[in-house]
Amino acid sequence: MWRYLKRLLIGEPLKTTEEGGQALTKFKALALLSSDALSSVAYGTEQITTALFVLSAAATWYAVPAAGIVLILLFAITMSYRQIIHAYPSGGGAYVVATQNWGTGAGLVAGGSLLVDYMLTVAVSVTSGTEAITSAIPSLRAHSVGISILIVLFIMTLNLRGLRESASFLTVPVYFFVIMIVALVGWGLFNIFTGNIHYAAAAHVGQAVPGMSVLLFLKAFSAGSSSLTGVEAISNAVPNFKKPKRKNAANTLGIMALILGIFFAGITFLSYYLGILPNSKQTVLSQIGIAVFGHGVLFYLLQLATAMILAVAANTGFSAFPILAYNLAKDKFMPHMFMDKGDRLGYSNGIIALAIGAITLILIFHGQTNLLIPLYAVGVFVPFTLSQSGMIIHWFRERGKHWILNSMFNLVGALISLALVIFLFWLHFANVWPYLIIMPALIFGFYKIHDHYVKIAAQLRLSNDAQLHDYDGSTVIVLVSSVTHVTTGAINYARSIGDYVIAMHVSFDTNPKKEHETAKEFKESFGDVRFVDLHSSYRSVQTPVIRFCDVIAKKAAERNYSVTVLVPQFVPKKPWQNILHNQTALRLRTALNSRENIIVSTYNYHLKK
Repeated sequence: MWRYLKRLLIGEPLKTTEEGGQALTKFKALALLSSDALSSVAYGTEQITTALFVLSAAATWYAVPAAGIVLILLFAITMSYRQIIHAYPSGGGAYVVATQNWGTGAGLVAGGSLLVDYMLTVAVSVTSGTEAITSAIPSLRAHSVGISILIVLFIMTLNLRGLRESASFLTVPVYFFVIMIVALVGWGLFNIFTGNIHYAAAAHVGQAVPGMSVLLFLKAFSAGSSSLTGVEAISNAVPNFKKPKRKNAANTLGIMALILGIFFAGITFLSYYLGILPNSKQTVLSQIGIAVFGHGVLFYLLQLATAMILAVAANTGFSAFPILAYNLAKDKFMPHMFMDKGDRLGYSNGIIALAIGAITLILIFHGQTNLLIPLYAVGVFVPFTLSQSGMIIHWFRERGKHWILNSMFNLVGALISLALVIFLFWLHFANVWPYLIIMPALIFGFYKIHDHYVKIAAQLRLSNDAQLHDYDGSTVIVLVSSVTHVTTGAINYARSIGDYVIAMHVSFDTNPKKEHETAKEFKESFGDVRFVDLHSSYRSVQTPVIRFCDVIAKKAAERNYSVTVLVPQFVPKKPWQNILHNQTALRLRTALNSRENIIVSTYNYHLKK
């Protein structure tokens, strides 16, 4: 049943040779990898004006210069990540750049930050989309957590189906949103130039506002910088592009940054010009929509497009997280299962792990993840700082064409990103302090995993003086619960591989007569095989089995014999029938696997009915 359900949800497996068919064009890649960045225009301007409105309505004019600095940072980051795409086309983005230029520790900080940030991306994006849905249908508000989880599971399933299918699906909400924002900004500017919309700003640009401080401006700027989350995703996913991968990825990043910059600047300008002020009942973008479109069809299409882009913005995390996890696993800092591709040629374990992490965050915070936005921003700007400063080292080492100009772009981006990290800790410490606990714990985990893999490799690696051990004979212990066809087959097999066969039975009965019935029945069928009957007073099979096997193994070692414990079991015809049986064989194999000098083998007897 599970197999049929899996095929229904995910589709038929793809051949490895079909991997090229999953590569992305610029058109589809823009939809797949830019949803997070583009969706931020729905709340970026609002974050700035909300921070300024705390002082007064007049202070909201400072949103214009704050947005200008955000755009400068966007330009610097875009130029930097274009360089990263060309210099490090294997994907991994900030993790790879920081590792190769700053060292392993810095790389792990960048990689760990992004892993957590992608989980936050999914949680914040999905809950924001859910809020848009419940605002339109208030009766669903009580079910917001369940709706958020369903959206995560839907996007997870979509990504498990493969890059091509998820990209095809996302083209609708992403390009629908792009069209609606183009219409909003374009129609709004046209109405301003034609005089149909009148200037209604709360204060003129440059007007002095009593009580305004550098600290408040920095707080507004740091809040608006959340609009830049997701910009790095394309540099993490370069291997997913069609050839030439570097050129296509760099061009897609440039297109995304251009669209994001125009939208962010246009919405911020309209918000200022129209005198839009934040309120708890209606978003800034919604108020701009009413002012430009009125309450007609276009306004409701804008609301629909916004809800859709916020809901699917989580897909950026699902696209970038698996490749980042792959790079960390390749370097032995994460479990190797993250290097495995699924039926549809995606890194399915990474996709599932991300979904589990995001759902956990949604459950912990009951779907109210807005307080996580500062922590979300820290998780972005720490890797920004490390990657851009790392690229400065890269240019000074490699030189090349225009290396001084390129390093200047990186320097500007690194300084602004570093300043933002400092501001976020200074101004939002109450919300970002978990980063100081999460990152050390993650890095400790990375190093423990790496140490484990290094030790395994050292122990498994063949040395020049390695010699095979020649045994003089083989002892086989067959575990017997009762005398059946399973027992007969297991004993016959044991005779074929062993020089000395022992049958062992564990009994629990308090009646001595009944206790010896199995021994008698066994001796009648296999008189030439030694039979050992152990009594367990505590109804435990594992303990007496392990004790007996340890004793036999010790004696066998003295005779230079190998010891194999053969665990017989029957296999039901239908998989679901396994739940009807107690799985004693599984528990015994698990217990015996802990013994160093014992080989554990299974004899399967397949039932026909």
